[in-house]
Amino acid sequence: MSKHISNILLIYTGGTIGMIKNPKTGALMAFDFDKLQKNIPELRLLEHKISTISFEEPIDSSNMNIRYYQKITKMIEDNYEDFDGFVVLHGSDTMSYSSSVISFMLENLSKPIIFTGSQLPIGDLRTDAKENLITSIQLAGLKENGKSVITEVGLYFEYKLYRANRTTKLNAEHFEAFDSYNYPPLAESGVHLNINYPYLKKVNRRKKLLVHQDLSDQILVLKIFPGIGKEVLAHILDTSHIKAIILETFGSGNANTEDWFIHLLKKAIKEGKYVVNVTQCIGGSVNMGHYETSQDLKKIGVISGKDITTEAAVAKLMYLLPKDLSPKVFKTIFETSLRGEMK
Repeated sequence: MSKHISNILLIYTGGTIGMIKNPKTGALMAFDFDKLQKNIPELRLLEHKISTISFEEPIDSSNMNIRYYQKITKMIEDNYEDFDGFVVLHGSDTMSYSSSVISFMLENLSKPIIFTGSQLPIGDLRTDAKENLITSIQLAGLKENGKSVITEVGLYFEYKLYRANRTTKLNAEHFEAFDSYNYPPLAESGVHLNINYPYLKKVNRRKKLLVHQDLSDQILVLKIFPGIGKEVLAHILDTSHIKAIILETFGSGNANTEDWFIHLLKKAIKEGKYVVNVTQCIGGSVNMGHYETSQDLKKIGVISGKDITTEAAVAKLMYLLPKDLSPKVFKTIFETSLRGEMK
């Protein structure tokens, strides 16, 4: 096999990209990925060798959970040595969450895992599915000197490849559904595939892949709003089985400065819960202590999410909570970039 030809494994989990319309009824039905090249003849023009694997029962991405994350990761682990790259076909609604989680589950990754999907079914006349799928395969198969160019989990949608754990879905109507406000695209597809080499993740290819299957779902995301009630917050923070709370705060990490608000958060932290501060803004970073309205949060031990997305914060907590870490070490590790998810 030529050093430019790659073995690519397509993993279909579900989602719009895997649907086609019944020409008689107009109803959407699941696409048979065993007949992929028959339905998408353009794939024959690609130089790469493509294999497919699918969930026995494809799911809507709204139903994605830890069990399915483990399933995707197991599929990749079981086939890791036999393939040069992987393309995960996934519903767009929760793709940023899933791809972020997978990025943490796979340590020392040295091969591309590209998540993609579509806004319209693959059989639709105006579909975006074909371009997203074809370019994702090209990116997953891209090699230089016989080695993969992309060595991380990416998300490709509408002509741009992003670092997956930097993305957020912003639009349910347009083909440009995703963006990454705090990190540039890794690649852009135009007349040529333009790779943004300085922003690609650098890896030590000699290190063996480590797969982390233990995840925790004992996480709460709480969006702070002006006028949030004391009793409501007290009730939420008192939930015994929650181990971590992601606070979506204002601007650069600002929140209520009233005594009761700070006291409730301090009490939760003393009880062993982790509180992570992320910004509600699509772009920008938490900078606790920069304004008076965040100084108290810093003093009581709230963890800074810096410029992490809420999706990646959820993923990182899922990954870190099962590990036996002291609160101090946990805070230090969370505030450190592990997979390129933050500055």
